[in-house]
Amino acid sequence: MEMLIPVLLFVVGLVMLIKGGDWFVDGACSIAHRFHLPELLIGATVVSIGTTLPEVMVSATSALSGHGEIAYGNAIGSVICNTALIAAITISVHPTAVQKKSLITPVIFFFSAAALYAANAYFIGNFGRIIGAVLLAVFVVYMIIIIRQAFNNPESSDVGDDDEAAKDLSLPKALILLVVGAALIAVGARLLVDNGTKIAEALGVPESVIALTFVALGTSLPELVTAITSLIKGHGALSLGNVIGANLFNIVLVSGVSPLLAPFDVPAEKTIAGINASLLVDMPVMLGVMAILTIPSLIKGKLYRWQGVLLLCIYAAFCIFQFVV
Repeated sequence: MEMLIPVLLFVVGLVMLIKGGDWFVDGACSIAHRFHLPELLIGATVVSIGTTLPEVMVSATSALSGHGEIAYGNAIGSVICNTALIAAITISVHPTAVQKKSLITPVIFFFSAAALYAANAYFIGNFGRIIGAVLLAVFVVYMIIIIRQAFNNPESSDVGDDDEAAKDLSLPKALILLVVGAALIAVGARLLVDNGTKIAEALGVPESVIALTFVALGTSLPELVTAITSLIKGHGALSLGNVIGANLFNIVLVSGVSPLLAPFDVPAEKTIAGINASLLVDMPVMLGVMAILTIPSLIKGKLYRWQGVLLLCIYAAFCIFQFVV
């Protein structure tokens, strides 16, 4: 009986996420159409920031409350979940062509930031305020560059002329849908994370595993909802841009805010042959799945179903590893 309330709140959070994702995609696509911006760009900026809000809130709260391992694991786990589950589902269901030009900047920034993040974890072993400030500076530079690119190339638009729903929305209504959708996403994700974690703890799951799986999946649900909603509405480019943008923001925004508020050490709760399991498995998996997602797209200009299937297999193996080892 005592588990009834967490389960009910979990369901309420899920409903809020679904509706919030629906409104958020409508608002984002309308804005993209109105300003003649590529959907991939909108996905990589506005939508990504909105769907990354749960990670920012959860990680910042965790760091301030002395649970740095959750802030650290949430960032890495969310990138893995976004790529090997959410993007994988999108690709498996609907492989699509992508604009290589729109993809280059987010991908370059992601791997540059990830290299900085990994180097700090491997060689320093803690996340202090300096690395937090540097990561946030990368975020600011990225936003400036991506916005300038958008307005320098206003003619490149992926929003179809047949999208009557996006056309009919006024700018105020589109902005309201965007803001209200983001609020529902943030609150819904928080309900899912809080109550999902309570359920997991009641089942005796370790905190480090919760961070990399349950919390990461919970805070990545906005991306999942947005990806599915985008697919249903026929906006595959928006979905891909959202995933890549959200992954970058997990590295530079989520991992920038948390140590700036409260520095923390790289967690070492799990080891393999005396080596930190996070550095041995989690970090390489994060970089590997992003390489599988982005490199074929940059070379060929399209996504393939085999990428989705491979990424889903990797995610399943990663989750099994977290609970077995």
